[in-house]
Amino acid sequence: MKTYFRLLSYAKPLGKFAIPYAATTLLSVLFATLNLALIIPLLHTLFNGDDGSSVVQPDNWFDIVAYFKYYATEAISVYGPYGALQRVCVVIIGSVFLSNLFRYLSQRIMENLRIHTLLNLRRSVFDNVMDLHVGYFNSQRKGDIISKIASDVQVVQFSVTATLQVAFKEPLTLLFYIVALFLISTKLTLFAVLVIPLSAFVISRIVKRLKAQATQAQQVYGNMISYLDEALSGVKIIKAFNATEFIKKKFHDENIRFSKISRRMVRRQQLGSPVSELLGVTMVAVVLLYGGNLVLSGSGELPAEAFITYIAIFSQVMRPAKALTDAFSNINSGIAAGERVLGLIDERNELPESPNAQPIADFNSGVRLVNVNFSYGERQVLKNVNLEIRKGQTVALVGPSGGGKSTLMDLIPRFVDVDSGEVLVDGVNVKDLVVNDLRSLIGLVNQESFLFNDTIFNNIAFSAANVSKDDVIAAARIANAHEFILETENGYETTIGDRGVRLSGGQRQRICIARAVLRNPPILLLDEATSALDTESEKLVQEALSKLMQNRTTLVIAHRLSTIQNADKIVVLEAGRVVEEGNHQQLLVHNGLYKKLIEMQQFGE
Repeated sequence: MKTYFRLLSYAKPLGKFAIPYAATTLLSVLFATLNLALIIPLLHTLFNGDDGSSVVQPDNWFDIVAYFKYYATEAISVYGPYGALQRVCVVIIGSVFLSNLFRYLSQRIMENLRIHTLLNLRRSVFDNVMDLHVGYFNSQRKGDIISKIASDVQVVQFSVTATLQVAFKEPLTLLFYIVALFLISTKLTLFAVLVIPLSAFVISRIVKRLKAQATQAQQVYGNMISYLDEALSGVKIIKAFNATEFIKKKFHDENIRFSKISRRMVRRQQLGSPVSELLGVTMVAVVLLYGGNLVLSGSGELPAEAFITYIAIFSQVMRPAKALTDAFSNINSGIAAGERVLGLIDERNELPESPNAQPIADFNSGVRLVNVNFSYGERQVLKNVNLEIRKGQTVALVGPSGGGKSTLMDLIPRFVDVDSGEVLVDGVNVKDLVVNDLRSLIGLVNQESFLFNDTIFNNIAFSAANVSKDDVIAAARIANAHEFILETENGYETTIGDRGVRLSGGQRQRICIARAVLRNPPILLLDEATSALDTESEKLVQEALSKLMQNRTTLVIAHRLSTIQNADKIVVLEAGRVVEEGNHQQLLVHNGLYKKLIEMQQFGE
């Protein structure tokens, strides 16, 4: 229940919906019960020829049967049998109209609550996911996260709000029906109440295992979404390695598992309906036998029209009882999905911003790494690294793969935090700076040129406010992108597809550079920005990067060492340590690892 009430908190402000819902539901149930109770005067009018002389107004306010008979007899004596029947029918129609009107209004209020809850829950889970540190996503399946935000939230929304609706309406309906039954015949109702717990016990045994199955089903569904995401993202690799059948089998096996679990869940859920219906009919039959005996005994304790009305109301008692049973069956799926969603909401950012974080608007002196150590679990990636990047310098990181170059670069914008040591920007530890301010000073161009499924204009202007088309064109010119953009179908308004699939690798990279140019950051981080390109594209991108690097502080990871020979400083990393440092000429004279790397690359070419 703790999970349920926590999920329900996303429906706040609940009072805005609960009070009008309670009022409209109360009126709806009241008139719905009255619809059935009006069978008494209807039958009395049709089949009783009493002229009214033998019927007196009852003294007991709770004797509903006597009251209906009295007013029906009065109507017959005043308007005649047919006139009385007309008025009884008008009352019934009015009661049905009001019952359905208030039922419609209550359903609309509940639907607004459902949508409101979905909005708040999905906003909360997405906001928290976006606030998590970058490292979190390296250890999670993207498909599982998507499944939680899309599918699980939907399950929570329907089950929680539906249960809330049932939890108020159905017990209220049940209460009104039982009160009406007691007012018609106390003895018969006491007898009927004795057999109701039997139905509840049988149904509870059926739904006992539903929560565990629902949890398992949500996990398997998350795996399916993950496999689907991987299959769509890696379709070229899958086909290149003739792995289509392997991937199909992987997906189909999980699909079969999900189907089996769903089948078992549905079996249990659907078993509740026929069992409860059978029990309901059995109960009605038992009540018929006992009540029929009271009518046939001739004692007058239970008139025939009252008994028929009693059976009509009693037959409806199982409907709210069954709705409550179904709601408790479905809430298991909602709780299971809710636990997964809340688990995502409860994930905490492992790189929280300091409560006393300092704002930073300008970059004045430089970046320094002091005695930096960093590990991924047991594996130490950076070992006692010291590095200084003065303002206006271009510093290149080179070395064998796995040496810690990308990790070192990720420390500056605080994508990860050091285990020990300090990363300083203008002499202030990055942990003590406002993260958004820090990242606003930094432009990033990665090896993987990530673009959004949007227009070229919107990709270049990404997240920048009040950007004119002239600004975007100027950035594109610097990035050597303007000419090829004009050749596309709709120029700057051309949609480039998922991750920019409609552009070549070099074109995508130049769009990313234009995006960085438009931001005009004082610090540039270039992570092997040309390594995946052909020679012609590399030349164009390198020209664009050279323009971008002018008058900026740049840290660049280079795959092709020929591109960084003019760097102010070259830092050679091996196994997480700085083994050499200097400019191109100094390192060649040093005759160390850098020179070996140069020779290996020249030989390879």
